[in-house]
Amino acid sequence: MTLMILGLVLFLGSHSVRVFADDWRTKRIAAMGEGSWKAIYSVVAIAGFVLIAWGYGEARTAATVLYTPPVWTKHLAALLTLPAFILLAASKVSGSRIKAAVGHPMVAGVKIWAFAHLISNGTLADVVLFGSFVVWAVLDYAAAKRRDRAGGVRYAVGPLSRDAIAVVIGTVAWLVFALWLHGPLIGVRPFG
Repeated sequence: MTLMILGLVLFLGSHSVRVFADDWRTKRIAAMGEGSWKAIYSVVAIAGFVLIAWGYGEARTAATVLYTPPVWTKHLAALLTLPAFILLAASKVSGSRIKAAVGHPMVAGVKIWAFAHLISNGTLADVVLFGSFVVWAVLDYAAAKRRDRAGGVRYAVGPLSRDAIAVVIGTVAWLVFALWLHGPLIGVRPFG
């Protein structure tokens, strides 16, 4: 569990600089250049992600059960991850009404994904992992919305086809991951 916690500190810490130290971040980028900042940021985030995956895998072998969720929560989690995938796709499709309405669909998607997994998994490692992501996503989303309001940010809205693209890509990605990738990669098959 130590590796997972270290990974969470690195990954979520690097993703929280704008939340807690936006002025410091701006000064660092000005001093070192955007390319150098992104390189360091990427290395820290990737190292954190690797440690999370490794540590979570180790923690699952000697799981401490905190609670046993009802079976229906697994079905709810599978259902909730569909909008999470659609939001993730919408974050990359410019001009979608989804992005305009939500503002930060990737963070909103992470929040839904983490919440879905938190309610359907009851080990200590699950609560630490998914609970950390829920807390981070709530804080990051609130900070991003405050920045948008302060900056008067408005997201462009294009034709409905932009939303259709986000929904189709998100749904296909969700199906592929849920049906064929989640089992081999995570060890749990959401639908069987």
